[in-house]
Amino acid sequence: MKRFVFFLLGLISFLYPFFWYFGREKFFTLLAIIMACLWFIRGIYVQIFGQKIIAFSLSLFFTLLLFFRQQNAMYFYPILVNFLFFLLFFSSLFREETMIEKLAKIQNPNLPQEGIIYTRKVTKIWCVFFVINAAVAGLLAIFEFYQLWAIYTGIISYLLIGILLASEYLYRKFYLRIN
Repeated sequence: MKRFVFFLLGLISFLYPFFWYFGREKFFTLLAIIMACLWFIRGIYVQIFGQKIIAFSLSLFFTLLLFFRQQNAMYFYPILVNFLFFLLFFSSLFREETMIEKLAKIQNPNLPQEGIIYTRKVTKIWCVFFVINAAVAGLLAIFEFYQLWAIYTGIISYLLIGILLASEYLYRKFYLRIN
């Protein structure tokens, strides 16, 4: 059940911009209910406190949209996701381990000191990325460029995430030689 919910939420979130852009007139209630329920269930299943906050916040977001019947606010889902991830990554800069360091230590539990310093820098890069990504999506929604919003949030932002992940991996692997 847990894997199915996570898969379904990932799939619907990935396709969300297009579901919303092409079906906003017909499917507001259905899409908002599905997203609220799936995020709530994810919040129950995840173990990491920060991920619980994100999941329950997104569930609350969709629940409030349903309650107040705010269809246009559905455009702010990608903005909220980026903002919550920004908060998660940014707050980790003030802890012993950053988000990226935690992820790196899964692969390499004995991360050298230069790797720890590097992961702190990468966490800052992701923070900037989340702010810029949210700003672009927000401006497209505010100025009602809905078709561009769907393309940006449904395709371009994922490509940018992939480029950032790949370039960071290649830089770390071949230039820094940190696994």
